[in-house]
Amino acid sequence: MSRIYHNWERLVGATLKREELRELARAPSLSSVSSDCSSRSLLGFQSSCNFVIISRFSFESPSSSNSNSLPTPRSENQTLKLPIPKPISFKELKNATRNFQHDTILAEGACGPVFKGWINKHNLTGAKPGAGIAIVVKMCNFNEFQDSTEMLTEINYLSQLYHPNLLKLIGYCCEGDAILLVNEFMSKRSLDSHLFRIRQRCLSWTARIMVAVGAARGLSFLHDAEKLVIHRVFQSSNILLDQDFNAKLSGIDLTKEMLPDHITHVSTRVMGTYGYAAPEYIATGHLTYKCDAIDRFISKEQVLVDWARPYLSKKKVHRVVDAKLKGKYPQKAAIIVSNLALQCTSKNPKSRPRMAEVLATLEPLQGSYENKKSRFF
Repeated sequence: MSRIYHNWERLVGATLKREELRELARAPSLSSVSSDCSSRSLLGFQSSCNFVIISRFSFESPSSSNSNSLPTPRSENQTLKLPIPKPISFKELKNATRNFQHDTILAEGACGPVFKGWINKHNLTGAKPGAGIAIVVKMCNFNEFQDSTEMLTEINYLSQLYHPNLLKLIGYCCEGDAILLVNEFMSKRSLDSHLFRIRQRCLSWTARIMVAVGAARGLSFLHDAEKLVIHRVFQSSNILLDQDFNAKLSGIDLTKEMLPDHITHVSTRVMGTYGYAAPEYIATGHLTYKCDAIDRFISKEQVLVDWARPYLSKKKVHRVVDAKLKGKYPQKAAIIVSNLALQCTSKNPKSRPRMAEVLATLEPLQGSYENKKSRFF
């Protein structure tokens, strides 16, 4: 009975803390700084790496204002080089986000708002906007863990997953039932914000291949880690871009890894987005690294499936390539990528390539087409 009471007490405490953060975020801002909500798509969940082969059926939503009145100095594009994530007090995170004010919200995550903040790079204390290093503060669900020890073990494991193409975990806060993770801020936002906003400049072929290779490197690293990690929500909204358009994977939530001696994993937790799930995962609940492959080339806006097969010839490949590129891409490379997409979306898991194979196919395509005017647009 005492254990039941303890768990109930934890649940109530976590709920109250979450609602406190929500109320703080929704309270009217006392600052003269205007909203930074144009970056709200930073950590959302929407699409995947089929940005190279984009359907001509474009369901783009109107973009919000591109104005960004918060300071964006050079420090916003810097990141802390810490060996391991450091504990950061709840008080300092309140200071870093100006008391979790509404105009610091980047997105609405599954467990609550995701905030942008600023910290001193030397002592990790809260800093004024533009005066330190830009960070992202997100909430986690305490109820997914048996106790704080298990949670800290998971954070420690995530901190060991260091790779240039994975979003860096800078610090964490574990006070009471509040769990907050602090990540580096990516100034170019998420990939989907570049692909699906009407007024957004079109990414060049070179930039798309560069991002695709970076994302594949990150995912290949997760699959080949000593303790296999399956992303499960590998979508373009979880591919974040830094100042130089280097891709880093986000959305690798806690407790999504598997033991090395397990080939598959039966999951009772809800997957990120149903529409991106592999057929065998929906039917059986068995999760494998092949599920990430199908995530890579499925999106809500464009579904590259059977309708595209008749167009995968030299004369018709333009029918499945983003029309905004206006023909500025190498046709042979486009055919290679479109065929790769079809392999990754196969209903048969055995027919889907490993991510290392995807990477081996994409890497030679880098530099296959250079835009003389601009590398990225």
